[in-house]
Amino acid sequence: MAPPEPPLHPDRSPAPPLGSRRALVRAWAVCTVGSRVAGAFKTLTPGTALPFLGAFAGCASPARRAADLPAADAAEVVMLAMSYLDTPYRRGGLAAETGFDCSGFTRHVFERGTGLVLPRTAAEQARHPALREIGADALRPGDLVFFNTLQRPFSHVGLYTGDGRFVHAPRPGTRVRSEEMRARYWAERFDGARRATLAPRAAAG
Repeated sequence: MAPPEPPLHPDRSPAPPLGSRRALVRAWAVCTVGSRVAGAFKTLTPGTALPFLGAFAGCASPARRAADLPAADAAEVVMLAMSYLDTPYRRGGLAAETGFDCSGFTRHVFERGTGLVLPRTAAEQARHPALREIGADALRPGDLVFFNTLQRPFSHVGLYTGDGRFVHAPRPGTRVRSEEMRARYWAERFDGARRATLAPRAAAG
């Protein structure tokens, strides 16, 4: 004769009181199918079997995405960047007095305009957690735009200023200038864009 089958839930604790079970079921309903369905669970009666409650006890709201940098702050960054037009390029440069390279330029205008301190290189900026990836069709003034100019991803960065243009520090022997992103050279090397965000706590404050 075959041995008796073990209970389905040998380690299950006693069922919670009805009030707790109702609360758990309502939480599950809100998380999965909305408040209208949750209302239907008001009719639960004592003794109703709810073996699935434990699976939904940990249901929580999805993490809130960090808010984008306010448009006014983004505009401040753009105006600051445009004020540096014609500043000489300098490899490793981080200040207007000495000159900028591409990432030194974007780092400087973001720190001065918003207080956000970006990493030193273009590739590090592209991966910074305070910047979120956006599509080219979603660009707005104040976004960072990246290019592959040295046969490696994110080897150049500039600041989008609107109307299909960006401002950047191009290379040795040049100066900070504004250019068309639609120009063939830049269009072929476009590597993506990023938008600065605020932490949820800061956004709520």
